[in-house]
Parts: sequence; C-alpha cells; structure tokens
Amino acid sequence: MDARGGIGGSLAGLDLREEIDRLRKERNAVILAHYYQTPDIQDIADFVGDSLDLSRKAADTDADVIAFCGVRFMAETAKILSPEKTVILPDMDAGCSLEDSCPPDKFRAFREEHPDHIALTYINCSAEVKALSDIIVTSSSAEKILSQIPEDQKIIFAPDKHLGGYLARKTGRDMLLWPGVCIVHEAFSEKELLKLKAQHPGAPVLAHPECPAAILDHADHIGSTSSILAEAKATESDTVIVATEPHIMHQMEKALPEVTFIGAPGADGNCNCNICPYMALNTMEKLYTSLRDLKPQIELDEEVRVQAKKSLDRMLAMASGTVGMGDIGAPEVTGD
Repeated sequence: MDARGGIGGSLAGLDLREEIDRLRKERNAVILAHYYQTPDIQDIADFVGDSLDLSRKAADTDADVIAFCGVRFMAETAKILSPEKTVILPDMDAGCSLEDSCPPDKFRAFREEHPDHIALTYINCSAEVKALSDIIVTSSSAEKILSQIPEDQKIIFAPDKHLGGYLARKTGRDMLLWPGVCIVHEAFSEKELLKLKAQHPGAPVLAHPECPAAILDHADHIGSTSSILAEAKATESDTVIVATEPHIMHQMEKALPEVTFIGAPGADGNCNCNICPYMALNTMEKLYTSLRDLKPQIELDEEVRVQAKKSLDRMLAMASGTVGMGDIGAPEVTGD
C-alpha cells in the first residue's frame, strides 16, 4: 500500500482536512469552490462564489496553483485568465450539460449563418466556444453587459435558452437563442412547486434564471447564485423556497440557522433530481490527490486560450462598469 494513499493505495486513516491544508501551504495553492459543491468542500475552500466571483479570483490570485472545485469550464476559465498558473480539477469528468449542448463545430457553423450577429455567450461553455464568442457573460453580469450593447446590434445568445429568454423578456431585446438547457434547473416541476407554495403560504421563492419560464413566473426573486444567497440572507420569512442546485443552501443555513430553506421539487415531488451530477464528482478525496499529484491539470491550446481571453476580458471590463463596449471597440467574429 502506498503510505500516502491515493492511486494504488487507501486514504483510510488520513485526516483529509489536515492533509489538504498541508498541501495547500506546500503548493502555494488556492482552493476555489462553487456554491454547488458539497458542504465539506465549501468549508475548506479559500473562496466560495458564483462564476463571476470565481473568474475574478482566478484572474487576481498570486497563488502558484489553483485547485478549482467546480466543473471543467470553470477551471478552463481560470487557466485562460491565468495561463502561468497550474490549474487542477479534482475530477476531469466534471462537465456541464450546457457545455455539452453547444459543440464548437456546430456553434462555428451557426455563427457563420448569422454574420451580422455578435455572440453573447454564457460562461457555461467550453474554451473553444469562448474563443468563437465576442463577449462572455455570467448570470450576475448578463443584464448589465447587455445594456451596454447598442439596441440595433443583432445578438446570438448561447448556450442557455432559459437564461436568454429571461433576459429577452426583462429587457425587451430580441435575441437569437441557442437551444441549450441546464439539466438541473430543467428538472424543477411547476406543478410540484405550486403544491409546495400552498403548503408554505408566504414563503418567498428564489430562483436562478437557468430555470424554465414556468418556474420563474412563480419566483419572488430571480438572480445568480450570489444574488439568491444575498436575498436569502436578507429574508424576514421563516421559510424560503430555493429553485437552484440545493448545495447553495449550506451557505444560507450557516448564515440563518433559524430559517427553514426548502429546495424546489422535481417532478417526483422532491429535489434529489436537482443535485448536479457533475459537481458531485468532486470529493474531498479527489481534492487531496489532485493537490498531492498536481493532476489532472487543465491544458489549453494557446491560440484558443488567447481568443477566449478576449471575450472574457470584455466580460470582466464591462461587468466592472469602468469600461463600456464603446471603449473596447466593436467585437469581431473570432475563430475563422
């Protein structure tokens, strides 16, 4: 047995928190975790946040190693923004249904069919699709960025049709939507949500804009994970219904242990189907071995990385409010 555990050995008997802390210091590593990670990973992370928060942390960190506890497109984003860093992902199979719904070759062909459109692309996509895009957005930055794009500019929004539809309804912008969906948010049931609301009259519903319109129609607050968390922390209700991946409720329960947080149900009447299977692939054991072995590592083609960084830099600049689209010039269709 390998005395350190891991591949070819056992992790039994190891104090994983202690070992992860030791390796974090030895590697000069920072651990970034999304709100959809399990509570043990959230609690050991240096920073927990949504996609925009994590992108900013990845761009600003002075660590040598970024251990990204999230999904592959998030770790790729960290590598795009900090190519000199070693970026590791505990499980390389931690993908995303939205990323899977938008293959680069099909997206390139779609763009070529609509040359007068710019591509406003949700961050939940591959590095290759980011390289084919003009501006990346997150759920927390999309509306602010969209407001900076001229009204007469035609827009492709990809890959999440629900987020794109929500933005179109809220802003009145007519956008060409790519037909992708998040399997987690797609699984919520309007019928079961109405039953739950009847059981808890007055309980506000907080929903992520990746949910279908039928769910958003019953929401009291719609926003990114960080926005939902902020709204939950400000609640005056003793019960709150949460329509997004349920692991975010860990942060809510820590902040407000006296409040009951209930995950919005799926079609079977519970929320088990709404746990992201990709996020769940990351575990404390895998985080430990990835820090120990510095793998699996994110590696990107440099041409793709450079092109993708342009669209991410636009997002970070426009989301900050300090640089508008007019200041950075009209985006060009990339990846020709």
